[in-house]
Amino acid sequence: MTPALYRLLSLAAGPFLGLVLERRRRAGKEDASRLAERRGIAARPRPPGPLIWLHGASVGEAQSILGLVDRLRAYYPQPHILVTTGTVTAAALLAERLPAGAWHHYVPLDHPGAVRRFLDHWQPSLAVFVESELWPNLLFATARRQVPLALVNGRMSQRSFAGWSRRPGLIRPLLKCFDLILAQSVDDAARFERLGAARALPLGNLKGEAEPLPFDPAQLQMLAAALASRPRWLAASTHDGEEAAAAASHRALRQRWPDLVTVIAPRHPARGEAIGQALAAGGLAVARRSRGDAITAATDVYLVDTLGELGLFYRLCPITFIGGSLVGIGGHNPFEAARLGACLTIGPAHQNCRDAVARLGAAGALTVVADPGALTDGLARQLADPAGVARAGAAAAAAVAAGGGITEQIAARLLPLYLRGAHARA
Repeated sequence: MTPALYRLLSLAAGPFLGLVLERRRRAGKEDASRLAERRGIAARPRPPGPLIWLHGASVGEAQSILGLVDRLRAYYPQPHILVTTGTVTAAALLAERLPAGAWHHYVPLDHPGAVRRFLDHWQPSLAVFVESELWPNLLFATARRQVPLALVNGRMSQRSFAGWSRRPGLIRPLLKCFDLILAQSVDDAARFERLGAARALPLGNLKGEAEPLPFDPAQLQMLAAALASRPRWLAASTHDGEEAAAAASHRALRQRWPDLVTVIAPRHPARGEAIGQALAAGGLAVARRSRGDAITAATDVYLVDTLGELGLFYRLCPITFIGGSLVGIGGHNPFEAARLGACLTIGPAHQNCRDAVARLGAAGALTVVADPGALTDGLARQLADPAGVARAGAAAAAAVAAGGGITEQIAARLLPLYLRGAHARA
């Protein structure tokens, strides 16, 4: 695969993009009212002056971007900021939390036409990609326009490294597009360099300094009253297979804690109907948040099949399991729950957040379990030791609060690129 071949294949796929978007819309993965943005058609005019474009894939990247947006607007001469993502959940989060002077736009499909329309309209002074979003047409077209490019909080998992290693003709020129690569860890930096980056500097994980997730205080009060003193735990950001593991843990644990409530927040809320049916078929009484179901004395599982509410449930449940880690996903960001004082557990497949797990584990704030059975055993120990849960939660919050000034360091290292891009477009 070469850049030219990739572009040719992208052009050939053009007639089918409408079908792809329609299928994703039906699956709840696209915003029907904003499909034009995915084709590179902007919904608002570009304001005059310098514009920084930040791009992240989904909710986790969007959450970490928020702190960087605030820092950039305080650090630089008041640029406009455009934030792009590819998911509905991230768009919902950013719609509520972006400050004045910053706005969200869906990232264009990686098709030459969509990319051209997007760049023609926005004409960024600086482009900053977050973590691992490497879209060839988008990056090559941006670089051809001599827009300074940076990759921050860069992550290159072993699995992604193996995949890109089979495409050296594409990944090497792709990484050459970046003027600056700031990686999450030494391992990530080394992988970027082995794939062809001239230099990748490890700074640490930007997600460790993200702002606390938002919540509705009235909802927290209402749910806390409904649960009263009932023991509870949260399975957060779960994937297919992990809801069944959570259900198995619940059935085992309720023999000792008959009033136990298990809260399940799937990574993709659109799966709520299927998850609810499977749990009910397994003999559990399920209340679904998306339907407004009340928590009653009979409720076994409260299924949070809604968007953007993890901040509420991390505060409600003192014990949290981080999903994507009992299946082959690689685990999700534990810092969000840790910042809110949760006692944490994660499964063995946490390669996407290995450094965060090591940091929280060293602080006595997180436990790694080998399998679903070990999850049940660990939950039993935690439910039996509220004081220990409180200590672990306090340790988690303290470990995250220690930070490392990563947001500030990233903002400072972006300054020369920003000034260069703003001057070129003055």
